[in-house]
Amino acid sequence: MQFTLSRTPFSSPVARALCEEVQAEYVRRYGAGDMTELADADFEPPNGDFIVVYDESGSPVGCGGWRSHGEDAEMKRVFVRESARRQGLAKRIVAAVEASAAAAGRKRVILETGPRQPEAVAMYGLLGYVPVAPFGYYGDTDGSIHLGKELASDIPH
Repeated sequence: MQFTLSRTPFSSPVARALCEEVQAEYVRRYGAGDMTELADADFEPPNGDFIVVYDESGSPVGCGGWRSHGEDAEMKRVFVRESARRQGLAKRIVAAVEASAAAAGRKRVILETGPRQPEAVAMYGLLGYVPVAPFGYYGDTDGSIHLGKELASDIPH
């Protein structure tokens, strides 16, 4: 199956619907949604970006984005609908988020996840993410997992 990744405003109906599905997944796994405050403007270039994945029929099947967190890019809302999982889409979304953040001059991507998302924790580890200092809304929450990855520099060594 062919998939297309497309920049999409965080305020769009498509992004909103996917983010509602992400929140429903968090409720299913943790009993509550992500309480981190997000604003539409957080995901507007050059200080952020939001990407939606569409299948070959044009249906949205996944998303992910980043927003500024100091000098870092904080990855948020990486999600793939169950019907499109196990096809490498989450890795493609993460790569697109990293590329967008690097193009905006960010040197590192950070994220927060939790122990009830073992597939996400495993994927991030395979992609080179390592533990970082806790941050944000869940910085003091027991069990919260904070990861980061240095982005490749285009400067020759």
